[in-house]
Amino acid sequence: MLNADALNQLRQLKTDIKESKVVLPGTIKPTNGRFGFVALDEGRDVFLPPEEMQKVLPGDRVNVTEQEVEKGKTQGVVDELLESHLTTFVGRYLVKGKGHFVAPETPGINRWIFIPPKERMGAQPDDFIYCQIHRHPFKDGKGQAKVLRVIGKAGEPGIERAFTLANFDLADAWPEEVQKQADDLNEDSILRHTQAREDRTGQPYVTIDSPGTQDMDDALMATPNATGWTLSIAIADPTAMIAPGSPAEEEAFNRATAIYFPGEPLPMLPDSISTRLCSLMPDLPRLTLVCDLQVNNDGSLGDYSFHHATIISKGKLSYELVSHLIEGRQDDEIKALPDDVSDSLDQLHQVATALRKWRAEHALLSQDRPEFRLRLDENKRIRLIEPSVQNEAHRLVEECMVAANRCAADFLNQRGKGLFIQHPGLRDDRADNIRKLLESHAPHLTDLDANTAEGFKALMKHSEQLEAEVPIRSILSRQLARAELSFEAAAHQGMGLAAYTTFTSPLRKFSDFYVHRLIKSALWDAPIKALNSQQLEALQATQFRARQAANTLEAWLKADFAKTLPEDAMAGTINRTMPSGFFVRLDSNGLEGFVSCKDLDGKYSFDPVTLRLVHNKNGRIFQLEQRVTVSFVGVDDERRQINFKLLEAEEVTNGKD
Repeated sequence: MLNADALNQLRQLKTDIKESKVVLPGTIKPTNGRFGFVALDEGRDVFLPPEEMQKVLPGDRVNVTEQEVEKGKTQGVVDELLESHLTTFVGRYLVKGKGHFVAPETPGINRWIFIPPKERMGAQPDDFIYCQIHRHPFKDGKGQAKVLRVIGKAGEPGIERAFTLANFDLADAWPEEVQKQADDLNEDSILRHTQAREDRTGQPYVTIDSPGTQDMDDALMATPNATGWTLSIAIADPTAMIAPGSPAEEEAFNRATAIYFPGEPLPMLPDSISTRLCSLMPDLPRLTLVCDLQVNNDGSLGDYSFHHATIISKGKLSYELVSHLIEGRQDDEIKALPDDVSDSLDQLHQVATALRKWRAEHALLSQDRPEFRLRLDENKRIRLIEPSVQNEAHRLVEECMVAANRCAADFLNQRGKGLFIQHPGLRDDRADNIRKLLESHAPHLTDLDANTAEGFKALMKHSEQLEAEVPIRSILSRQLARAELSFEAAAHQGMGLAAYTTFTSPLRKFSDFYVHRLIKSALWDAPIKALNSQQLEALQATQFRARQAANTLEAWLKADFAKTLPEDAMAGTINRTMPSGFFVRLDSNGLEGFVSCKDLDGKYSFDPVTLRLVHNKNGRIFQLEQRVTVSFVGVDDERRQINFKLLEAEEVTNGKD
């Protein structure tokens, strides 16, 4: 038995050991396997073996110590849990023997979590459930969860959307105070604002959109003048109806954007605002923020101005109708248009043609890519995928919106404050690979400095028509950084513009809504609740999660639809490559499926410079834009990934067609 002195010595030894340990703070990074990493604050990753990963959850902030396990190899031991941000998640309810568990579908939680008897909420096996962490696994690796809500079972109509909403913590219902604020608005609310605005109700503004669109936020008209045209873009003005800091504005900020889920969108603003009172419906007075701008004959922009105005749209026109008018067709619907509307549409086409010509010469145009429309059945699953043709009317609207947004960016930039969209061009961490790519396959472009706006623009323009052994433009497009919101104006490299923002979708995007506030504050001293840097960061993160949610639901629906595909040969194009295989986009319906290297003969190596997969012996190559023929072989339901089998390919051998 230890005496008091020995006990004190032992305690002091433990204290000395603890104080001498090098404790490193970091954040848990899971993998698809049972192991993971800690991203240390100092900038490097430490490996965590499976037994340590059992103690933590994705995103946990921890202190770790580093131990050497083999010569030159180390691993981490979780020493302390600092913070845990993951509180809720979704999964499937499972029963194994007498144990009840949730199999999480949240990426990075690669184990079942026990659900105590009192926390099961009547869930049944195979139910999708929304859960909360009831007991963190840090102490012994045995976490517990409680069921907050049963979402439903696989196969139920709309389960995919309901599950996605829960997975991304998206609200389908409006908070009571937001709904009350929306319900208190009516047509009289619009009339109360009209006296202080320009009356443009007699001018031939029209909306051009898809037939099913209800939240119409732009109307257009154009008139010729001595040096070109006056282009007028009227944008819906929800900021007139929604007070700064009010519940509806706070909820719009929290949602950040409308999410266009297939079949049933999730709006940013209540329907009574976004699809009725603020939507630019035909034959009704509507409040707008108007941008009038001079478009010169060469497509360059001249003077511009912003106005409070009331308009009455003279028609909700479809892209197809306007395209037919541009083509010179004379069907009954076109003949029924008032003369001033027809004349304006003709001028709009000329304006858009000039604007697009200027952008093609002085900026950058995005590459056209085939688009597809999902048609759902009564069970809210895909019954048909059909091509969505982009015609001249789509390009007309696009050019008008880009021109108006350029004016908004210039206006805010001149005042030294605003909200901008900046795009830095190519990713910094890919600079070496891009340099090697150009040295090997386009040495005449190596002198271009892609870090500058002009250099990046020249690189993308020259690479578009370049004939080389590898598709350089597509490879470069895979190395682009993500566009970001910023309070400071900076180049939008992807568009080839010195500054850019958007204000043309205030019913759908909070960033556009906020730009309206900024413009009105600068011109008319309108009240504004300014965003700070933390709010801007949160807004951008919410926008990103919204895109993830939309992509997740669409991938699920497409994976289920793929199960109906015949096992026939289907033509497609390789649009993504990676060390484990490549993805093919089908010509017929745009579905993307994976071809694994495991199913190909021999072994392939991945070249991170050319993004090619190269056979180690015979030199057979698979690369971006390569045409291939595949057949459907199945769906990985866990990943919701469609899998294809290669039937034949137009091969590239030893770098030559």
